[in-house]
Amino acid sequence: MKKSGSFIQYFSEIEDPRSEINKKHLLLDVLFITVCAVLCGANSWDEISDFGEARIDWFKGILDLPNGIPSHDTFRDIFLFLDPQKFNEAFVGWISNIANLFPGEIISIDGKTSRRSHGKNKKPLHLVSAWANNNSLVLGQIKVDEKSNLTFRSSHFSLNRSRARSFIQ
Repeated sequence: MKKSGSFIQYFSEIEDPRSEINKKHLLLDVLFITVCAVLCGANSWDEISDFGEARIDWFKGILDLPNGIPSHDTFRDIFLFLDPQKFNEAFVGWISNIANLFPGEIISIDGKTSRRSHGKNKKPLHLVSAWANNNSLVLGQIKVDEKSNLTFRSSHFSLNRSRARSFIQ
């Protein structure tokens, strides 16, 4: 990336899962395009690649893009082998940093059970989400083992107490 910023600060800690011969595109470029596309409503690897192609001039102004926008297969392959825990930590840290720019932000915590996510030998999927109301942004989402009365700990979202308090101040 040409310009430094908090995205780089948080996402540069993620290890690139590809071998050296498969690094046609920079990992930070791929991650940034993906996050932008998903925040704008992309729901598939094709849509993420199309989003990048449609905005290539804008992305070229802030990313290196030595080989242009990656294909949908490249996005998929990278995320298939990316460490999800590291990505979650980077994303939550980055979003927390953004949320700190908006004092007085109200954070809503909500739990949902996904419909038809259970089976004969499979428990239903229970998710807990943290939502920044003023920013209209999901700060984090985690899978929990069972439905409860939402006894929430901020550690679920890799947030320390001071960072969690700064959301509310």
